[in-house]
Amino acid sequence: MLLQLKQVSLSFAGNTVLHDVNFGVDAGRIHSLIGPNGAGKTSMFNVITGFYRPQQGVITLDGDAILKRKPHAVTRMGIARTFQNVRLFREMSVLENVMAGQHCRTRSGAIAAILRLPSQRAEERQILETSLECLDFVGLLGHQDRLATNLAYGHQRRVEIARALATEPKLLLLDEPAAGLNSGEKQALIELIRRIRDERGVAVLLIEHDMSLVMNVSERISVLDHGSLITEGDPQAVQNDPRVIEAYLGQDDEELAL
Repeated sequence: MLLQLKQVSLSFAGNTVLHDVNFGVDAGRIHSLIGPNGAGKTSMFNVITGFYRPQQGVITLDGDAILKRKPHAVTRMGIARTFQNVRLFREMSVLENVMAGQHCRTRSGAIAAILRLPSQRAEERQILETSLECLDFVGLLGHQDRLATNLAYGHQRRVEIARALATEPKLLLLDEPAAGLNSGEKQALIELIRRIRDERGVAVLLIEHDMSLVMNVSERISVLDHGSLITEGDPQAVQNDPRVIEAYLGQDDEELAL
């Protein structure tokens, strides 16, 4: 198993956010994490990526413990993420945003940069080539010199994915990537997620409220409710699970769309 959480619990000021969660993502799989608002989904992402430190539990990536590592160290180990709200350097170019993702893979220090050593110049070329390749992969080659803030919202989402891919991850966490997208953009997103898995060999863990997209793209689905994992399985099994239907009671029918 690529990612594994064992008995992870998280609370803030006595309020339980995650309770005794056992959860895993296999290598080369597209796995979705769903649940009602406030179920603890984004908190789980924050725990996995080192932004939150749970009170108990074990988290491993390829068997290596990641629980006490800082976010940049978790990224270097092979976990990249996007956010619910697009977080780009808006006054930097599209290319510069993606190049920032390569920072965790650089080795040259300040002295090498000042002296313009051959190793540093070679690293710069590699960063540029990798970043352009990632932009090409998400369909934005040709936009690299534009300011990120001047792109359409759907394209900004893709820049964020390209930047995450530039970190060279084993596992990509996507937090509501379809938010704000139209139907055509959502279909293109489904195709992109599949290509990330198929062509780059990167496992994908997805948080998403669009159940049509989740059921279309996922190979396995886990359901959180009030911080606890209530069921897991393939899309059809989860769709018909009474516990899932009960967890979503009170949600809009359109949002549930099961």
